[in-house]
Amino acid sequence: MPVNTDESSVDHSTGTKIGNDENRNGNTDSGDLPINELFYSLQGEGVLAGTPSVFIRTSGCNLRCWFCDSYHTSWEPTHAWLSIEDIIEDVQSYPATHVVLTGGEPLIHDTSVELLDRLAECGYHTTVETNGTVYREGDIDLASISPKLASSTPTPERAPTGDGEWIESHEARRLDIETLATLIESYEFQLKFVVTDSDDLPEITDLLERIRAVTSTQIRNTDVLLMPEGATRSALDDTRETVAALAIEHGYRYTPRLHVDLWNDAPGT
Repeated sequence: MPVNTDESSVDHSTGTKIGNDENRNGNTDSGDLPINELFYSLQGEGVLAGTPSVFIRTSGCNLRCWFCDSYHTSWEPTHAWLSIEDIIEDVQSYPATHVVLTGGEPLIHDTSVELLDRLAECGYHTTVETNGTVYREGDIDLASISPKLASSTPTPERAPTGDGEWIESHEARRLDIETLATLIESYEFQLKFVVTDSDDLPEITDLLERIRAVTSTQIRNTDVLLMPEGATRSALDDTRETVAALAIEHGYRYTPRLHVDLWNDAPGT
């Protein structure tokens, strides 16, 4: 089913980006979930990289990472309100059995649980992309947990707004060890870290030690994925080899950003 778009929206052959704060009937703020875009592509990151997938991107986030590659779900949220049934109908229009629920931070919305339960009833395998600060009990086949390091903090030099207004709240929220441990204990998981350079590795090592100290669930080094920072090919060119070398050195997994390598920063990929 096609979705109405605004002037910033792009139909990238396999999906549609959503811009208006309306549902399909033209009503404002009515619907089950704020959806920024829903599209069909390849999973670009993690253990399922390369898997044909339907992406459901919710709008809204409790963090403000300066390098966020979905700017219009966090810094300047845009969305349409869609019902669970409309979302399911859209998902079923694509030839995929894997669905990625992402954001923003999809677990800030309690209705995400209802959507995940409905997707499970329909036979879909689901990955939830989460920053690890919110826990909800639902049908999640893979929790793709991406804890945010200190290098994510939107300082005045790095933040899109340029004035550092989000520093305090981002720092206060970006890590929750108990919630991270609960997610790991509850679901099949991968821990995915956005890495810029070797300065990030001591923090990753320390964070893993802190999580391992409060959970009985084994966290293998191969459950830890290092992903190069960069939302464009040129940016990845600056970090890819460095991060791959760090993964080899520390025994962690390296994950590409396949969608960036293939389509650069095009929407709907």
